[in-house]
Amino acid sequence: MSDVVERFLRYVQVPSSSDSEAGEGGTPSTPEQHDMARLLERELLELGLEDVRRDGHAYVTASLPASPQACDLPALGLIAHVDTVPGVPGGPVRPHVVRYEGGDLVVGAPGGRPVSVSPAECPQLDDLVGEDLICSDGTTLLGADDKAGVAGICALLARLVADPSLPHPALRVAFVPDEEIGHGAALLDLDAFGAAWAYTVDGNEVGEVSWETFSAAEATVTLRGVQTHPGAAKGVMVNATSLFREFDAALPAGERPELAEGREGFFHCLSVQGDDGCVRARYILRDFDDEVLAGRKAALGRAADAVRAAHPTARVEVEVRDQYRNMASALSGRMFLVDNALAACHDVGVEPVVRPVRGGTDGSQLSERGLPCPNLGTGGLCFHSVREFVPVRALELQVDMLERLVARFAVPQGA
Repeated sequence: MSDVVERFLRYVQVPSSSDSEAGEGGTPSTPEQHDMARLLERELLELGLEDVRRDGHAYVTASLPASPQACDLPALGLIAHVDTVPGVPGGPVRPHVVRYEGGDLVVGAPGGRPVSVSPAECPQLDDLVGEDLICSDGTTLLGADDKAGVAGICALLARLVADPSLPHPALRVAFVPDEEIGHGAALLDLDAFGAAWAYTVDGNEVGEVSWETFSAAEATVTLRGVQTHPGAAKGVMVNATSLFREFDAALPAGERPELAEGREGFFHCLSVQGDDGCVRARYILRDFDDEVLAGRKAALGRAADAVRAAHPTARVEVEVRDQYRNMASALSGRMFLVDNALAACHDVGVEPVVRPVRGGTDGSQLSERGLPCPNLGTGGLCFHSVREFVPVRALELQVDMLERLVARFAVPQGA
């Protein structure tokens, strides 16, 4: 078993889901993320890294000095997140290795009922016949998002420590909490981190290089009706659940995640809670174009106005909060970051794929804050589901690619 596979199997067995409903409880949103942070702190210290720190928010940072030929060059950052997505069972994770022989991939059979993914659902399976794939037992997600990235970075560090002849600049690593709920690297002190540029290691298949993401906002919609006895409700009652149905129906019907692809954005209702008196709904809004995203925010306001006009005694409130912006503008003039990643993929025999992220990464937020930060694939597939899996070979290729990538920063870069 290779080092990266051993690390990955160990990391996924530490439950560390974040919690989008945690409210104002602070960062991290769940205490379990501290367990993952403590494990990584201990392992980085055992590797002999410098400046190893774990703070009260479950951020873990460390430094690896440059190889001799790169001592005067800017530091490069590598970043991954320790949390796994809420809303899908997150533990206990029981990983196992499946030799894939074609057809439907059965990741497990809890209660005797197979949990599977077909090549039609995941076309990448057609290229994985005969390979070993790491899956959960079908009762939980696997956690490759983003423990595959965490394992890849740690395995790279172990390789560089073991072989000082491998070229690289000073490396700054950060493992951060709550990426899945949009907080991510918000509390990472960039001055103390000290990297001139960085990569998040948090994508899908190895070879994926992304320098664009959605711009994102979230909204809380509160609809308050008028309650009364249903036997005497005519002309008086305003049912809040009916208000929600009208509000949601006023949004563009064809702009939902299940109908969107490529560069198409969407409105997505995440949750609805309440009763006939009051309903609260949470939406996320996504688009690659900031002006189009602003139009989506305005559409929420128009839907609220329509409900108010139809029901003058009702109250409708819409609160919108920006989450992150498309990182593309922050990378203008720094496309050597993308070029180096593409070249590193070619170095290890992987055909790179440049695609925009239909979501966000910590790199979105970090790029906006002044740390240019493209995103790299880790090998995982079918994220955010109990059918998630990662090929063993992809985990190993990820480490090889990262080794070649950091070597390319052991020489001066373009402006």
